[in-house]
Amino acid sequence: MDMLNDPAFTAFRDEVRTFLAAHLPDDIQRGAARATSVFVDPAITLPWQRILHAKGWAAPDWPAEFGGPGWNEIERYIFAAECARAGAPNLAPMGLKMVAPVIMHYGSPEQRAHYLPRILSGEDYWCQGFSEPGAGSDLAALQLRAVPDGADYVLNGSKIWTTHAHFANRMFALVRTSNEGKPQAGISFLLLDMDAPGITVEPIRTLAGDHEFNQVFFDDVRVPQANRLGRENEGWSVAKHLLTFERGGKYAPGLIGRLERLRKQTEIDAVLRAQVDREAINLQALQALELKAMRGVGGSSALYASALKILGTETAQRIDALACEIAGHPAWADADGQAPDELAVVVPRYLNDRAASIYAGSNEIQRDLIARLLLG
Repeated sequence: MDMLNDPAFTAFRDEVRTFLAAHLPDDIQRGAARATSVFVDPAITLPWQRILHAKGWAAPDWPAEFGGPGWNEIERYIFAAECARAGAPNLAPMGLKMVAPVIMHYGSPEQRAHYLPRILSGEDYWCQGFSEPGAGSDLAALQLRAVPDGADYVLNGSKIWTTHAHFANRMFALVRTSNEGKPQAGISFLLLDMDAPGITVEPIRTLAGDHEFNQVFFDDVRVPQANRLGRENEGWSVAKHLLTFERGGKYAPGLIGRLERLRKQTEIDAVLRAQVDREAINLQALQALELKAMRGVGGSSALYASALKILGTETAQRIDALACEIAGHPAWADADGQAPDELAVVVPRYLNDRAASIYAGSNEIQRDLIARLLLG
């Protein structure tokens, strides 16, 4: 933990704070505070991404050769912490944090040259086509069929729970290209245009009333085989590489920032302050584990990814419940009182985050993966 306070990083932290104070617009900050999901609408995130892109900071995790700032792991962590502290919105992860790393790793030089600059600038907005009505945590059961026809694949089937498909102009998708052998052996990884003929997006409303998810239908959709990432029938390896980025990550900075904003609302009640303090201690432990994972100490990346996914999402759910308690305090029930932005959307956020322990592989599946990794 001491490395975050190393004098070598003080100037960097000050530079980030100064930039955020000068360039984070109030309307974007307010929009982030009132977001009910980690997936903030692009009307809020894309203007912020353009501001960061102009500074060269839109993709902190990218290496310099692909347009990233070339920061080390501690600088990236400090940047995430300062953005959370300032109330900046999370940028959409599907492009910058999920498909971009696999394009860097598996993509051809032509695919890298085409897609990466467009992801960085926000010109392309991505969604993830993994889950299907019969294939959720058991992702290998997917059945979206991709049949070769000349230079194309022809896709028929559907994807479900597709976050922000109604905004996206691109999708990365797992498709079935063979039924031979193990289910995992017949899956390929495709990059496709959402405006291709035959694609239909139908909204799915959440319990919170949000339109975040969708079902996407494919009816004889043609996708060039040149848009395949990696070899045919080897998309499972690509997907496993991607899922380490989706599952693992920096949960603590955002949760610490949110908890500190909630702390300001607990002056009204000593019991609530004590509950905030308890979660603050849990977050210090989570932060220490994240820093350990970044340094590759004491475990595999897959093990850390599963562990952090469990701890991060379950901590978020506890903080959601605490926020509902704070918002329900009599002090906010005064007819003349008005809850601050942080408390205005606590119930929709609580409802939305019930899915956090399910998506990206349910936490039960993550515990099974950890057992397999540790026990064989």
